[in-house]
Amino acid sequence: MSEKGLSTDERRRKYLVPALEKGLDIIEYLADQAVALTQSQLARALDRQPNELFRMLACLEGRGFVCRDPTSGGYSLTLKLFQLARIHSPYERLVATARPFMRALADEVRESCHLTVLQSDAVLVLAQEESPNPFRLSVEVGSTHSPIRTNSGRLLLASLAQPALEGLLGRSDEWAALTPAEQRKKRERIAAIRRDGHAESISERFLGSADMGVLIGSLEAPLTAALTIATLIEADGDARHERLLEPLHRAADAISHATGLTLGLSGEAADVSAAA
Repeated sequence: MSEKGLSTDERRRKYLVPALEKGLDIIEYLADQAVALTQSQLARALDRQPNELFRMLACLEGRGFVCRDPTSGGYSLTLKLFQLARIHSPYERLVATARPFMRALADEVRESCHLTVLQSDAVLVLAQEESPNPFRLSVEVGSTHSPIRTNSGRLLLASLAQPALEGLLGRSDEWAALTPAEQRKKRERIAAIRRDGHAESISERFLGSADMGVLIGSLEAPLTAALTIATLIEADGDARHERLLEPLHRAADAISHATGLTLGLSGEAADVSAAA
């Protein structure tokens, strides 16, 4: 089989680099646990011998990716990965540009709004502007959520080209756990969102809540995001949240233009990093 025909898993096995694999295993596990872990604890969790990890931990510590607590001996991640991500991430420019428009939107409709993107097959919350009202819904910035079971997630799935959508669903254990009938309904809902240009849900997370979201950017843009308003409603089926759609579209269009996530005359999408 040619290299082009190899799956991601097959390419990974073919070009396996054991030392690098160990280092990445350590970083990913520390990130997942979010607590300091000793060399022995890491070895047990990763099913390796403690002496296998000693030199790797020393290297990661020397390069500033992990630090060791002198009292407990536990290792934890430093902010170096975050710093590197910020240097190269287009999201920082997107958030900086979107904030004033999001603030204006929250003030206008008096509801909280948040900005999300797809990152590593999950919905990542990049930013939020809270409602000025004393009672409001909010979501934690930096948190990740299911793209299949959230309003923002379905909106972002609807923005994907078909091969990318099928690839993400094929990698999802959550999708695989659905029955064929449930998968068909999800696909129909994603197709409807793509057709209508917005996504909405009522009482999906809990009774008395509603979400309304629209896309920032275009289906052809290299980066898309979802702008969503989360609101409280008095009863299941209350349609007052529909008033949010027009202000949402205005804010999303303004952000898209300000960041360059719109199609130019040439038909090519502008890069977010080139926005003025």
